[in-house]
Parts: sequence; C-alpha cells; structure tokens
Amino acid sequence: MFDERYGTQAAARWRMWPLYAAGFTTAFGAHGIAANLGQATGDLTSSLLYLGLLLALYDGAEVVLKPVFGTLADRIGARPVLLGGLAGFAVASAAFFVIDDARWLWLARLAQGAAASAFSPSAGALVARLNPKAKLGRAFGSYGFYKSIGYTLGPLLGGALVWLGGLSLLFAVMAVLAVAVAVWAVLAVPAVPPLPRRRQTVFDLARRLADGGFLRPTTALAAATAALSVGVGFLPVSGAVAGLGPVVTGAAVSVLAACAALVQPRAGRALDSGRITARSGITAGLLITAAGLAAAMLPGLPGVLLAAVGIGAGTGLITPLAFASLASATPEERMGQTMGSAELGRELGDAGGPLLVGGLAAAASLAGGYAVLAVVVTAAAAVLARRTTTTAE
Repeated sequence: MFDERYGTQAAARWRMWPLYAAGFTTAFGAHGIAANLGQATGDLTSSLLYLGLLLALYDGAEVVLKPVFGTLADRIGARPVLLGGLAGFAVASAAFFVIDDARWLWLARLAQGAAASAFSPSAGALVARLNPKAKLGRAFGSYGFYKSIGYTLGPLLGGALVWLGGLSLLFAVMAVLAVAVAVWAVLAVPAVPPLPRRRQTVFDLARRLADGGFLRPTTALAAATAALSVGVGFLPVSGAVAGLGPVVTGAAVSVLAACAALVQPRAGRALDSGRITARSGITAGLLITAAGLAAAMLPGLPGVLLAAVGIGAGTGLITPLAFASLASATPEERMGQTMGSAELGRELGDAGGPLLVGGLAAAASLAGGYAVLAVVVTAAAAVLARRTTTTAE
C-alpha cells in the first residue's frame, strides 16, 4: 500500500512540496531570465541574433536532454537525478553571478537548460511514483499549478531583480532558490529505488512511444503548449495593433497564466473523483483552447481578453489530465523515460506554435496564424474524440 511504503497521507503530502518547488524553479528559471535578457549590458541589446540564440539555448538543451535524463532516472533512481539537476542549476547560476560578464551568458543559459533537463522530468516521475493512481490527477494538478506560478511570476520578479541589481542579482537568486529546493528535497523526498526493467531495444522504445496511450496525451500536451506560447507571445502584439497599451496587454497575459494555474488543480480533482475522464477532459480542453485562439481574431480588447481566458482555461484543463493519463498507462520502471519524452513533446509545441503563427503572420496576417493553429488544435480534439468513440464501441 502507498501509506505503508511512504508513510501517512499527511507525510506524503509534505514530501510533495519540494517537487512542486522544483517545478516552480524550472519555470521561473526559463521565463525569469528570458524575459529580461534584453536588459543585459554590452553588445547584447544591439544584437537581436545573439538575443535569439540565448533564448533558444535553454529550450534547446531541454529538447535534447530531457529524454536522456528521464531514462537515467529510471536506471539509477529519480531522486539522485533530481538532486543532481538542482545542484547543477545552482552551480551554473552562481558561476555567472561570480563572473558577471554578458559574454558568458550563452554558457550559463546552456548549463541551466541542461540542469533543468535533469530535475524537471525527475520531479514529474517522482510525482507519479509517490502517489497512488487514484490521486494522480490531484498531484499533477498541483504540480502544474506551481509551475504556472513560476511562469507567471518569472518575468515580474525577474524584472524587479534586474532593476535592483542587474542580471547578476537575478542569477544569484536563481542559485539560492535551487540550493534551497535541493536541501528541502534531501530532507523531505524519500528515496524511491529503481525497479527491475526488462531489456528494451530501440524498436521496443519506438513501439511504446508510438502507442496511443503515449501518443494521444503527448500530442495534446504539445498542442496546448503551442497555444500557450502563442498566447503569451502574440496576444500583446494583437493588443498593440488594436491600440492597447503595454499595461493592458500585460494584464491580458497575466489573465491567461492565472486561468491556466487556477484550472489545473480543479481539473485534477475532477479526474480523481470520476466527474470527468482523461479523454473527455482533454478533448474539452482542446476545444476550449481552439475557441480561445479563434477569439484572438476578434478586434480590440474583447478579443484579447476572450483569447486569454480560453487559451488559459483550455491548457489548464489539458495539462494535468494528460500527465495523469501518461502516468497511469506507464509501467513504474519506465516512468522517467515517459515523463522525459512527454516533456520533449511539450518543448516541440513550445517552439512549433510560435514558428507556425509567426510564419503565417509574416506571409499573410496574424489573424490567419491564429486561425490555422485553431484548426490544428480542433483537429487534434476531433481525432481524440473519434478514438474515444471507436474504443467505446
């Protein structure tokens, strides 16, 4: 039983908090620095190409390394990979604080991204391993909530820290945060030993990742993350075109992030209580997200706000249900590999959504980009709903 392995339910809840803090750390690290890189000193502000490279390094490292560290977590245990990743993040952040030279930003961001690639899927695997299947929705809903808080507060708190002490102060706070979470994890997170695994060939891995139990929720996660990235990146552009000021457009993005954060724990509880199923909830989330993207085509403030609410609520519904579905369908001995591969799908959506909409906006119009992505997300919902009907039959 769960309580016999890891203590009482109260103790189990306490042991989850460092994992939530790890989710906050990776989100805060991604957006807190990315939103303020343009304020760095030297030639950085005059080189958009270099700025773009810096923005891509963190996510690029995650795309390559998350599946690798996820597999390593299955082999040696998720806890040591979590602690090693947090330690690496702290060292990378502290090193830039000591050097305090913008010319080394590229290396600091690459190292931070590599470290986040270790502790992010490990935290997800531990969330799955430390909770019974009947409570996975609630667990991933809470994990997603605190991760969304990191995405929301990152630009705001990061900007305040840069204003107070420059980029080096922000990196110093990142280092302290990572150390604090690592120490907390050492004290609170139990050692979850790796389970015996049957030898897996490349063909076995490909077959498992191509299975609908993995592919459908991961595709939904990619679609949700694509819409979320487009909302954060392009809704301010739509607002500026409509003559709205930066305060209003910034508030709209905050509404999006707040909706995503608030919906996730509620969606997880609804799944655990049986009020919704993972498939029906994910399908509804995709349709709500598509409606939000369609609303972004409306002119002025109503379109921006409706889009923010729709995209935020839709992606907040999808995320915990998709991760809970993945965890339920995955053998525990392969949990790290599954979480790392699913995170890869999210990163591809994170990059692909803005590229798609940005390319269509340059070739035609921003409204056309929203429309095409809305069609893609709706098609994903239709495929999932059709699969659900077929299975029921």
